[in-house]
Amino acid sequence: MPKTLTHGYALLVGVGESAYRAWSLPVTVKDIQAIRAILTDPNLCAYPGDDCHIRLFRDETATRAAILDGLAWLKAQAAADPDAIAVVFYSGHGWLDESTGRYYLIPHDVEPFDVAASALPAQEFTDALREIKAKRLLVMIDCCHAEGMAAAKKGPAAIKLPHGLVQSAPPKGLVEQLKQGEGRAVFTSSRGQQLSWIRPDGSLSVYTHHLIEALQGAGNKPGDTVVHLSNLMNHLNKAVPESARTLYQAEQVPFFDMATEDFAVAMLRGGKGLPQEGWEGVKQEAAETIRHVVNVLASGRGAVAIGHNMSGGTIMTGDQMKG
Repeated sequence: MPKTLTHGYALLVGVGESAYRAWSLPVTVKDIQAIRAILTDPNLCAYPGDDCHIRLFRDETATRAAILDGLAWLKAQAAADPDAIAVVFYSGHGWLDESTGRYYLIPHDVEPFDVAASALPAQEFTDALREIKAKRLLVMIDCCHAEGMAAAKKGPAAIKLPHGLVQSAPPKGLVEQLKQGEGRAVFTSSRGQQLSWIRPDGSLSVYTHHLIEALQGAGNKPGDTVVHLSNLMNHLNKAVPESARTLYQAEQVPFFDMATEDFAVAMLRGGKGLPQEGWEGVKQEAAETIRHVVNVLASGRGAVAIGHNMSGGTIMTGDQMKG
């Protein structure tokens, strides 16, 4: 039987629909729903799928207050579990105020005429993360610049931003702050003002697609039974730039920074690990898993059942979660 990663906790935020509709990014919701399905599949990452281990905020629930509440929840879970593996994944806009140097994450309830007062300042986000005392904390930020995330076969479509604000990946100074403390690792989907692209079919972001591959063993060796930070990094560092160049003739280079030793973030194939053939032996099955998750999400159904050895099991995508 598959093992359960009882010490795994995750806060997943996909801003998706913005109160100011022109700034909406629907693909961010698909990203976090897909990640949740993979994390909670007992035959894959094996995180428990209950409210005590996974919290998901999307669309109108992805407010500034809710994100901070979610971080407070993760703080409490980590405090109660000394062996906690904590994951924070944010997918949405990230904007830099060039006049002040301040960086903002843009929640659902942003006020377009007062971004500074209504968005989530990076410093406040960082302060809340510092309160999480988990010895193993992975923060992933996919700041999805609108041009890239809106890209279709005909090319990108720009949006208008308030004066002085530019789309940007988290600046180096912010990443340095985020990683302060024991056991911290910070991943971002791109660097500087590079775009964070979606796949041409609009299914998932390029970064999330390859992250899900990595969570299924794309960066592992035969016989590995867990996915480490280094395994995620190895695959993302190679696959994301290749996809961006192939699909869009563009540069998208993920960034990684760690203040910790390498640690395991997930079970690999429910603890069974990779077969002797390695990634090539399960690559087709992994691709089918991603296609299945994407198809279910596109259909609007509220659950994703994945894993060829499941017997009537259901993996909830988060549609039925309360913010």
